[in-house]
Amino acid sequence: MGITELLLTAVALAMDAFAISICKGLSAGKAKIKHMITVGLYFGGFQALMPLLGYWLGKSFSSLISNVAPLVACGLLLLIGINMIRESCGCDECQDADFSPKAMIPLAVATSIDALAVGIGMAMLDGTNITLAVILIGIVTFIFCAIGIKIGAVFGAKYQSAAERAGGIVLILMGLKVLLEYIFEKTLSAPSLLEGFKMLFERIF
Repeated sequence: MGITELLLTAVALAMDAFAISICKGLSAGKAKIKHMITVGLYFGGFQALMPLLGYWLGKSFSSLISNVAPLVACGLLLLIGINMIRESCGCDECQDADFSPKAMIPLAVATSIDALAVGIGMAMLDGTNITLAVILIGIVTFIFCAIGIKIGAVFGAKYQSAAERAGGIVLILMGLKVLLEYIFEKTLSAPSLLEGFKMLFERIF
């Protein structure tokens, strides 16, 4: 994954936490700096930690599925994207104005499960800079969540579903890109039918 793909992935993964932050801002009624920092640190921290854990898990068994690793990564991205779109079409979740650890940690874990799966997918792709990925995901999530608190306090939950839907679409497109690159690579590396017959002829005679 290049810098553009990593940035797009970071933005897409931040959408779940962004949507929850909007609800939190709506419940709080007033966007306070401490609330913006608290939400940003919780969500940003877990969103950065989970891909790192997923990457480690993915590398642990990547040798077992090396031949189909890009397909695994594609499948994970597609499933996560479709799930985000499905959730965006459901009923809005009501959040209270509790910013304590007992309220924030379960939310941070729940919204970062997707990032764990994406981390596993990154381990299946060549050239992924996991350090850069973790930093980008954490910073982008922090920024989006802090902004989400402000948006929720000012505009309400108007943009919650749209944010989740946009994140899902980006992940689906990323998955399709991985799939197309895999198919293209296999097509180029496979010998043509004519070359195959030629090699067979040479072996026989």
